[in-house]
Amino acid sequence: MKVNREIVVEAALNLLNEVGLEQLTLRRLAKELKIQAPTLYWHFKSKEALIDAMATLVLAEGAPHLVPSKNANDWKTWVNAFGIGLRQTLLKYRDGARVVAGSHLTDTVFMETAELIGSRLVEAGFSVRKAVVLLSTVYTFTISFVIEEQAVFPVKGERSSAYDIQKRNAKLNPKKFPLLRRSGAILFDHFEQRYKDSLDLIVRGASFPQM
Repeated sequence: MKVNREIVVEAALNLLNEVGLEQLTLRRLAKELKIQAPTLYWHFKSKEALIDAMATLVLAEGAPHLVPSKNANDWKTWVNAFGIGLRQTLLKYRDGARVVAGSHLTDTVFMETAELIGSRLVEAGFSVRKAVVLLSTVYTFTISFVIEEQAVFPVKGERSSAYDIQKRNAKLNPKKFPLLRRSGAILFDHFEQRYKDSLDLIVRGASFPQM
């Protein structure tokens, strides 16, 4: 089979959905592509280089969904679209947030979208510093949030036994930890609502006077 970088990255993302990030190796990917390992190493010298390319494709695919569907004027609409769209983009792939976290992008597709969103904030009266701080806050919060979310649900709809809420509560003395016992259903379930509530806090905080 003749392969190029694009074919390898797409195959890697498909394999990621099947086995998760820990089990994704170049050797296993080469076997999946029915090629020899040296052929794959010619395209990617390391797993880290492959992950950078995977993260780049994930964010490039998601870029059109990070902006409002209509050309909205309200800056809050742009920030909410960015956060909600980013979360959905990361959730598209198993361990998607871990793949993107700390990666080095290999093209500028995602950056072009970030530039567009940032320019809208500046047009709305934000200083460059405040626009950058706000968008980077939403970005890093969303990645961290989805890492936690995908730890609880490694496969969509399948909760990890490590996050069984009833078992967690059974270990907490109700007299000593009444709030923590009630927090389980908030922290480890209904992630979409908690994300929207959290994002709303960030956006409302950005409504205060300029930095």
